[in-house]
Amino acid sequence: MRFRASSKGLIGVDITSATVKLVELRRAGASYQVESYAVRPLREGAVVERRIQDMGAVVDALSRAVQQAKPQTRRAVVAVSASAAITKTLTLPASLNDDEIETRIQLDSDKHIPFPFSEVAFDFQRLGLNARYADQQDVLLVACRQQDVSQLTDALLQAGLTPEAVDVETFAMERAFTEVRHQLPQLPGDEDCVALVDIGATMNTFHVLREGRVVYSRDTVFGGRQLTEEIRSRYGLSLDEAGLAKKRGGLPDDYESSVLAPFLDTLVQQVGRSLQLYYTAGRNQEIRHMVLAGGTGMLPGLAEQLARESGMDVVIANPLARMKVNGRIDIQTLFADASAMLTACGLAMRSRR
Repeated sequence: MRFRASSKGLIGVDITSATVKLVELRRAGASYQVESYAVRPLREGAVVERRIQDMGAVVDALSRAVQQAKPQTRRAVVAVSASAAITKTLTLPASLNDDEIETRIQLDSDKHIPFPFSEVAFDFQRLGLNARYADQQDVLLVACRQQDVSQLTDALLQAGLTPEAVDVETFAMERAFTEVRHQLPQLPGDEDCVALVDIGATMNTFHVLREGRVVYSRDTVFGGRQLTEEIRSRYGLSLDEAGLAKKRGGLPDDYESSVLAPFLDTLVQQVGRSLQLYYTAGRNQEIRHMVLAGGTGMLPGLAEQLARESGMDVVIANPLARMKVNGRIDIQTLFADASAMLTACGLAMRSRR
């Protein structure tokens, strides 16, 4: 795990329960250029709860994504899930250098990390002097099990990519949000509190970001696969056929009223529940805007229904909107997938730092 970044282009790789997503970004002045991208499906069960269960299936999908994208670099960044990582801000003497900080973390590992240090991959980053004590510094510590890092880097290597770093999904999302926030109106500092709802195949995650940092998160096991299953069951299709029909249309006339509408109702209720729990937890900052991400977040009518129920402005995330795009990429296809590319985009954006 490394916080250091490169000045050259990087590939962000996002491995989820339903797809492998790849995007290559390169610095272009003050912004980026999208050099290549690809999205490839994963068979059901290949990845469960963000952990690889079938390495062969993941490597095959990632290899196909690389073949489709034809990236200009092989240097890639991948992420462990937020639930698999321990993130803490430590207060240490300002006099400590990097080697001394590393030694201190090792000596005090039992205070910060809930599993044996021999099984740990960790990294840290200085955040500057402590706001209250001038002789102390804040240090961000991130740790996870070594097996989680090894599994992800092995997948990259087997697909012909070179692991540049292993990040954490939350950090990648925060990085990508620096682009998404340009879709929102300029807000005063005390109103800069935004809900980001990332709706994937099996799970939706409700984040609250204040000043670009995640201050609250809640996961709910409900996503686009439930809609695919309902389509499959109701219309007698295979799972693959149902997935294609959901994306491309062509379903019977009763689809919107009998299948899509109940699904959207349930999804909106769950987002509303997450919003209520945020306030119940004693959070005082009022959320004024909502951003939808993930492939399921683009379902027709969802943003409008959430806006009616919540009274907020609701937009669909496009972290690539302000970026230049390599001429060999179909922009319409890219932007159709952009909402689901949030994590991959944030990983590739490490090149800017």
